[in-house]
Amino acid sequence: MSVPTVSLDNYSDVRPELADWMREQRWYASSEQSPALTRVGVWTLVDHKHQVGLETHLLLDESGPAPVLYQVPLSFRSAPLLGGERALVERVDGPSGAVYVYDAPHDPAFTRALLALMIDDEAVAGESPDGTEAAGHHALTSPEIRVTDSRVLRGEQSNTSIIFDLVHLNGKPAQPVICKLFRVLSDGQNPDVVVQSALSDAGSRLVPRAVGSVSGSWNDPRVDGGRASGHLAFAQEFIPEVEDAWRVALRSAEAGESFEQLARALGEATAQVHTELARLFPVHEASASDRDAIVASFRDRAAQALAEVPSLASQASAVDAVFAAAAEASWPAFQRIHGDYHLGQVLAVPGRGWVLLDFEGEPLRPLAERSEPDVTLRDVAGMLRSFDYVAGTLAQSDHAEAARAWAHEARDAFIDGYVSRSGLDLRAQRVLLDAFELDKALYEVSYEARNRPDWVSIPVDAIERLANRPR
Repeated sequence: MSVPTVSLDNYSDVRPELADWMREQRWYASSEQSPALTRVGVWTLVDHKHQVGLETHLLLDESGPAPVLYQVPLSFRSAPLLGGERALVERVDGPSGAVYVYDAPHDPAFTRALLALMIDDEAVAGESPDGTEAAGHHALTSPEIRVTDSRVLRGEQSNTSIIFDLVHLNGKPAQPVICKLFRVLSDGQNPDVVVQSALSDAGSRLVPRAVGSVSGSWNDPRVDGGRASGHLAFAQEFIPEVEDAWRVALRSAEAGESFEQLARALGEATAQVHTELARLFPVHEASASDRDAIVASFRDRAAQALAEVPSLASQASAVDAVFAAAAEASWPAFQRIHGDYHLGQVLAVPGRGWVLLDFEGEPLRPLAERSEPDVTLRDVAGMLRSFDYVAGTLAQSDHAEAARAWAHEARDAFIDGYVSRSGLDLRAQRVLLDAFELDKALYEVSYEARNRPDWVSIPVDAIERLANRPR
């Protein structure tokens, strides 16, 4: 069978069918608008069976307030992909016959080639005619395994994750791998890749083992000089048949079971990761400009939340007083942190304990900001808010009062575990911790007002409690 191709000249002006397909994807950020797409780059992989064309298109969308660059892998076949109906982007009829264009993460030819680029020293990306470059980086080099199956993880919004089932060449099962393909690209290194790889390379068992990554460079009109670089994909150990901490905690609260020991262990694990990050990345003492910048961001967030939820207007002066007190407090050192920490970012692994995931940071912050040193209290506050969300989901049930007590116990146990492992007296920094928790609740109230109005009461209750806590 010949290699099916669609000429890059014919596909450089983005076809309406591709734009229509993108608009329906969960990772497309402007779903209410028509995409205004320009292809700024393409990088290729080689199908080892030489039957499928594999191209990853970098498409700049200028339909929204700010341009967004999407990574869109496509596979080109001369015959339909068995079981690939849901992944079909379009069928192109040309002089050499029909070509079927697929969302490539659903195509085994693409997934095999992508994983090989990250674990096989001999695998390389194809040449690009427009200067786009892609290269694999190996944390775990192992050409002596083969892929038996791959599938796309459903439900993700900002990226696409591919799960690989693997076997050794002797037929014994190998540890599965999950590869996260970044759909939105920005100039700079992705903190999820940088932080998890560093922890994994240092031998930490509190994060999945890193397998490899793909990084690249491309033409980007959004960047001074017109050239950008960054991570394109990241593969790591996949831990199957485990639950995240949110599900474990919610089930515990619903059943009226104590979460104290598990919360304490989670606090210890969190502190240990923070300690490891402080060894692996630069740390600096808090300067006046550091403090001023964060307090300013607190106040900006508060202004936005108060504008979106007018019922909070009565809390405006109390909120500002909390942030004013934080500005005068003693601040800990700045270091790398998780940045978007909550129960959904932690796995409960039998025989291993808690395992932390997804170090990308807060999604709404620019990539460069998410890679900057920050205050560990931000992670602590995020987890405390997550315990409150467990109780909030049960607020309308018969378990409401018990759930509030459950959250109080879990919060205290988490802090106890964190203090015991870190040596940092969080209770002595209560004013500052309150400010970070209040900031997180203000972020949540804006999110819920836009996306889940029925949930707004959860962060509103926290804002009122935190803003008016006796000090």
